[in-house]
Amino acid sequence: MKICIYGAGAIGGYLGAALAEAGCEVSLIARGAHMEAIRRDGLRMVQGEQETVYRLICTDRPQDLAAQDYVIVALKAHQVPAAAQSIAALLAPEGSVVTAVNGLPWWYFFKAGNEFEGRWLESVDPGGVQWRTIGPERVIGCVVYPACEITYPGVVTLMEGDRFSLGEPSGEATPRVSALSDAMRKGGLKAPIRARIRDEIWIKLWGNLSFNPISALTLATLETICRNPGTRGVARSMMLEAQRIAEHLGVKFPIDVDRRIAGAQAVGKHKTSMLQDLERGRPMEIESLAGSVQELGLMTGMKTPSIDLVLALLRLRAKTLAETNAPHAPHEQVDRASPSVK
Repeated sequence: MKICIYGAGAIGGYLGAALAEAGCEVSLIARGAHMEAIRRDGLRMVQGEQETVYRLICTDRPQDLAAQDYVIVALKAHQVPAAAQSIAALLAPEGSVVTAVNGLPWWYFFKAGNEFEGRWLESVDPGGVQWRTIGPERVIGCVVYPACEITYPGVVTLMEGDRFSLGEPSGEATPRVSALSDAMRKGGLKAPIRARIRDEIWIKLWGNLSFNPISALTLATLETICRNPGTRGVARSMMLEAQRIAEHLGVKFPIDVDRRIAGAQAVGKHKTSMLQDLERGRPMEIESLAGSVQELGLMTGMKTPSIDLVLALLRLRAKTLAETNAPHAPHEQVDRASPSVK
């Protein structure tokens, strides 16, 4: 089984190591110092006191790789449209793309069974580039839960978690998703196949669309946001607006909003991924996490005043920082899933 990890950062590196343990033929797409370190010294995976080195193909030239059975996309959501052509070119005739990306996926309305069937989300797929180039029929959905970090170039440290939920847009347990789940489990991961993968996407997004933007605007940790009555109220309002949209589209939430907030608070003094990107001067995943929900509100005719307000402030903050080219302190790269509620 040939598997390419397109975007072998922290989460991508962890996936690559696990699939190599399972005996898959793994190749990595990376860049810069991280790529050079993997080429020179191998991918070093640290779990607790144990460090394992994996000698894997690593390149910034996807066109040099053979056709792949699976391409697991672990890029930031805003990076994927530019890579769509290269991702599509990597696929074998029956190859599949696994979207291990934050936020609402561009294929959300493929086999969704509602009035929006066949539409792409412009906020995450401008012009339908991914829809037309990769094709939604190629996609397997994935919800990422582990927290990993690149402590040094070429070194990935697992902080917590081992679950990657998988699911076909149609909800079927197809041979291709079953084969991938088997390989991931053989490599030591939990990889349950979900008949309703969109429900799980929303549970993760529920926190990301509120806590991430608020943290970027206030520079506060999850615990602080949840303990402060004002910011907790804003987050709760945003989440309830999103819940109404999702339920209109057929999503079922297994927990209520207050339990979801309590779960985030329990994580403690954690900086969200968006705040970490802000501090490093990197583009933030604004549209995939919040803009996409606003777009769904417009599509369904449901008002989102709290989301609209926070999103307007966040977009202006990002624009101002980009225009002023604000300096930032260097940090190690961290890929952390938003807190989940078990």
